Amino acid sequence: MTAYPDSLARLVESLKQLPGVGSKTAERLAFHLVNLSDDEAMGLARAIRDVKQNLTHCSRCFNFTENDPCPICSDAQRDQSVVCVVETPKDLMAFEKAASFKGVYHCLNGHIAPLEGIEPDDLTIAPLIKRAELGTIKEVILATSPDLEGEGTAVYLRDVLHDVAVRKKIRLTRIARGVPAGAEIENVSSAILTDALSGRQAFDGGR
Repeated sequence: MTAYPDSLARLVESLKQLPGVGSKTAERLAFHLVNLSDDEAMGLARAIRDVKQNLTHCSRCFNFTENDPCPICSDAQRDQSVVCVVETPKDLMAFEKAASFKGVYHCLNGHIAPLEGIEPDDLTIAPLIKRAELGTIKEVILATSPDLEGEGTAVYLRDVLHDVAVRKKIRLTRIARGVPAGAEIENVSSAILTDALSGRQAFDGGR
């Protein structure tokens, strides 16, 4: 039985649901929140509420956005014919911070991982194929992470996109190996991501 008041105990339990937060960290965060001023605490609560109420997925690229289409997809200065396929919005932001890519994106919102119960139909692969079918795309860059799941996802995408790529004359490429094997895109430096994009190679499996 906890000695905490019910409201504090509920806060601790809620914080424990966050990734990487154990009991001790949850307690430390909870006491930090309790000690915030009312304005600070309510500001945090409003920020969480606004994210839940206002964020949605872009209907084109599936990045998080408050406006559909998102600012990147609706930017006339971006090259709409070059699509960089990433696993998550966090990966997209990593490439944007590198400030070297001027095309657009497609967020899969995950990677294929059968052992975790994540199958291709759970990702935004079907909408990606539809984008390719439109005939306005010249290159699809597969920028999934170079770990086991990311590589498997890239190979799967190469295979399912092959026919439409041939018909629509779309170049399929893979980011260069400058990204360390096993690394996650969101944790890679901007300089390495820039080199990985500029050094991308054809990815057709020898077809």
